[in-house]
Amino acid sequence: ATAAPSSIANRFDSDVLKLPPITAGTKFTGHENLVFPEFMEGEWDAVQTLVSTKAPLGLKFIGGPQASLDVAQKTMDEQAKRVNEQVNLKLRFVKTNFGVVEDRAFNLRSRLDSFAGKSVVASVNYADVKESNRASVLASGGKEDDPLTTTLVYFKGPAAQKTFVISHGQDPLDNDDWSGYELDRSIFALTNNSIAPPVTTDTEVIYSFSKIGSDRVEGRLRLAGYLNPQSDSLYFEAQNRAVSLTDYTLTLKRLDNN
Repeated sequence: ATAAPSSIANRFDSDVLKLPPITAGTKFTGHENLVFPEFMEGEWDAVQTLVSTKAPLGLKFIGGPQASLDVAQKTMDEQAKRVNEQVNLKLRFVKTNFGVVEDRAFNLRSRLDSFAGKSVVASVNYADVKESNRASVLASGGKEDDPLTTTLVYFKGPAAQKTFVISHGQDPLDNDDWSGYELDRSIFALTNNSIAPPVTTDTEVIYSFSKIGSDRVEGRLRLAGYLNPQSDSLYFEAQNRAVSLTDYTLTLKRLDNN
């Protein structure tokens, strides 16, 4: 069952988004991934293009933990420079006994390196946590190489990032059109002797995909950023509303592996 309060596809059309509720299943099963439609299985050449970026509650809400207007303006200016910029990357979706899911480790490395324009990731590993662990996957009929929902990234610089899936859901498949979302909580920390505290961010990743023949998929991607009580001074003022909205188009062409 979907956890979103309304059709997920409609979340592309509003600038007022509320934080989705935590998905009950994710808390108890220990293995749940967002399940994509069958037509997404395989490896793809993808082109992701930024089309718009917004701060619907105002600039101060995207100014980092201290709500710095200077930081916020620099962020928006940098994003504005990248509008209509195409980023080429590879994405992979794999079939499991629970359905088609994204190869999270592969895709995370691909996205981080591609958007940086260079290799910035040293390693990506799955992490065993209560909500997502290998023992639960195997006990539920999964396989040793199934993607887990928690990842740990070590960058080539002195930094690391742990990301948890805390909510997900999807609309029923409508012919060849599908929409789904995932709410990710990331903890970013420096791994040197810095005394800077870790930064926690919550990002809703909203997908909409349409199958265009057997080897092509067109889609939209929206990243909705929310404040976190552990990191952001304006958390209560934001009232669980999205403080940033970043919209992309996606074109995927299936790789010929023959």
